[in-house]
Amino acid sequence: MRHHGGVTVTARPATASDAPALASVAALTFPLACPPGTALADMARFVTTVLSEQRFDEYLADPTRHVLALQDDAAAPGTPLLGAPLLGYAMLVTGDPADADVAAVVEARPAVELSKLYVAPDAHGQGAARVLMEAALATATATGASSIWLGVNQQNARAQAFYAKHGFERAGTKQFTVGTETHDDFVLVRAL
Repeated sequence: MRHHGGVTVTARPATASDAPALASVAALTFPLACPPGTALADMARFVTTVLSEQRFDEYLADPTRHVLALQDDAAAPGTPLLGAPLLGYAMLVTGDPADADVAAVVEARPAVELSKLYVAPDAHGQGAARVLMEAALATATATGASSIWLGVNQQNARAQAFYAKHGFERAGTKQFTVGTETHDDFVLVRAL
């Protein structure tokens, strides 16, 4: 648990009962990471097909995925951990990169993908993302991986600065599709 700037948060492994809250926070945060000009219909379709409650049920049951929930402890004083509201989430995926562009630049294996790391806008700038990142790095290390990698949109300077602060370095590029649009992402890698 961390208390920073008025926010007291805990990052913990998500459970099946978190799926509805994870889908809600995903629907809120995903559009924030999309580059300006991304079609609203494409973002909405991505949320309903990739970030739905049903999909989170699948992710939580998948042994190759580790989902972390970032909960707001102060919003639910005295509430058991699993009853506190979620401010964000992270998802890690174990196994070799399936994308050829990523596989070519992520050399240290085994590797873990930091597939998602999102924090609700009202928690930005308060240390909540740092708590979630620290938990994600600890989870990746616990898998025995040698490195962790992620894709970040080339126009998302704020996220790139955050990842650089946590030791990630640019290794290459890949493409990411949202609906009918293909975006260019930087591939960032960090040794564990």
